Amino acid sequence: MKREKLGSRLGFILLSAGCAIGVGNVWKFPYITGQYGGGAFVLIYLLFLVILGIPVLTMEFSLGRAAQKSPVKMYQELEPKGSKWHIHGKFAMVGNYILMMFYTSVAGWMLQYVYYMITGKFEGKTSAEISAVFGEMTSQPWILMIFLAIVIALGFGVCALGVQKGIEKVSKWMMLALLVIMIVLAIRSVFLPGGGEGLKFYLIPDFGKMFAGGAKGFFNVVVAAMNQAFFTLSLGIGSMAIFGSYLNKDRALMGEAINVTVLDTFVAITAGLIIFPACFAYDIEPGAGPPLIFETLPNVFANMTGGRIWGTLFFVFMSFAAFTTVIAVFENIISMCMDQFGWSRKKSCLVNAIAMFFLALPCLLGFNLISGFHPLGGTSNVLDLEDYIVSNILLPSGSLIMVLFCNYKFGWSFEKFQEEANTGKGAKVAGWMKYYFRYVLPIIIGVILVYGIITPFI
Repeated sequence: MKREKLGSRLGFILLSAGCAIGVGNVWKFPYITGQYGGGAFVLIYLLFLVILGIPVLTMEFSLGRAAQKSPVKMYQELEPKGSKWHIHGKFAMVGNYILMMFYTSVAGWMLQYVYYMITGKFEGKTSAEISAVFGEMTSQPWILMIFLAIVIALGFGVCALGVQKGIEKVSKWMMLALLVIMIVLAIRSVFLPGGGEGLKFYLIPDFGKMFAGGAKGFFNVVVAAMNQAFFTLSLGIGSMAIFGSYLNKDRALMGEAINVTVLDTFVAITAGLIIFPACFAYDIEPGAGPPLIFETLPNVFANMTGGRIWGTLFFVFMSFAAFTTVIAVFENIISMCMDQFGWSRKKSCLVNAIAMFFLALPCLLGFNLISGFHPLGGTSNVLDLEDYIVSNILLPSGSLIMVLFCNYKFGWSFEKFQEEANTGKGAKVAGWMKYYFRYVLPIIIGVILVYGIITPFI
């Protein structure tokens, strides 16, 4: 079967960025920035995007384009005879499923909040009542299942149309709409009375805050920045390699990795421009943690002039961010099943849509019927467990495997990786980078992996 191709370079950049851009940019990034002191954290985060994110993304794109296969089969095209690198392809496949087992539920929450905003659910409520809405929503399993089914049906429905007519076309328009909505919201937020203090907190580095907790506090800030830079690009489970496999040889891949990273970073930074001025304007704690989006920001919109409109736009933007990732990872799952089992695209979509609904139920039920199950102790739930497996184990370990594979002769070798990455116009992988890629990069990823594994237990 002839491999499908993307129709344009813009489609590739927007689709790859859409996969990277998700709730991690507009939910996790702002609250982590708030928790770790604002501008200084942002500066360190940007540094790690350059020295960590771009190199690994270049490697993942290169593996996909060289193999012309989905992640479950790409190693078999490139690995030395008799080696076992292809085992990682199976783990990549599992990782994509686990990611969507909780991500589809989160996308459903975004849709539900769009509905709440449109219907004026938060109007006339006290702050406590607004904050309680999220808990009330997640306590109703049947309603959650309806929105979960909508997300899965829409996602696989788009993928069933094919790479160019479905995924590329829909993701392109959603990404462009997302960027326009973000810019409009950021302009509105920045000019709120009192919003200037939020901009100072966010954009002016205060390194004193980094050292407030001593050496341990500084280390925590640095590791958190490394983690966020790493995970924001969805590296390590082949989510990016699949788009490399749909790409022609016209452009060098480090340049494309830079473009995707810049777009992903623009969205994350702009999300902060929306959230922090609004928090300071309405005396909301910017370091409120995970509840910031669902429990805290609706209070902002409820008190803002025209808040129903602005709140609706905000959660439409959040839904688009979630959906671009859902569609991209669904495509990865579909392609892997087509390669692994020889299924047609439509059969792969249908089988996986049914499977995904049932696989996502444990996460959904973890907030209600099985809320007493705490897999990581404390108040943890199924979502926390699934996120821990993907974010702390599969993403960093998968990236470490890809880096080793691309840099050593017992794998693919640096020379073959460099040749693939440098084919076409654009920024190239220079020869001097070999030593950084081979020796420094694995150590950085190793630190992230070890720290991520032990974090819940210390």
